[in-house]
Amino acid sequence: MLPALALLLLLLAPVASHAQAPTPTPAPLPRGAEARRAELDRAFAALKDAPDAAGAALVEARIRQLWAQAITPSVTLLLRRGVRNLEADQAEDALEDFDAAITLGPEVAEAWHLRAQAQARLGEAAAAARDLQESLRLEPRNWGALLTLAALQQELGNTAGALRSLDAALAIHPKLPGGAARREELRRKVEGDAT
Repeated sequence: MLPALALLLLLLAPVASHAQAPTPTPAPLPRGAEARRAELDRAFAALKDAPDAAGAALVEARIRQLWAQAITPSVTLLLRRGVRNLEADQAEDALEDFDAAITLGPEVAEAWHLRAQAQARLGEAAAAARDLQESLRLEPRNWGALLTLAALQQELGNTAGALRSLDAALAIHPKLPGGAARREELRRKVEGDAT
């Protein structure tokens, strides 16, 4: 098991450049969006091929770190405050925080995803669905947004749609905790609806 985890970590490590002559004090290169995107691509490939749940959890954590690197500190602060408000069942306050985060960082997929969760808690299914659509437009591999979409679809009685969304999330993150059991439950409901 340890060699497989080590292999996953190696896959996620940025490729080092080998210079012909060593420089006395190498300055770290700034991480641009292109380098981060390339590392995300490697991480998502590793997530799909993770040998077990522990390996997938390590890769998932790295993906979340890479996503976080692209977010400004002010947006991060608003998102954290919004999550705390959601956890405290203060969805209206959370919605305000996520609105402000989206105003400052409209390219942050997770801000749209979190606002969708607040919208759903407030019973605004159509607004939540629009926010999830935008989150997935910005980052089609956001398995969390797909899971939220599946939950919203199921709540609205669209079990077949929920199953499709869950399948899409599992295609990205096959070792998603509880994913296989959840999929089986939805599959049984869909087949029960079809009979």
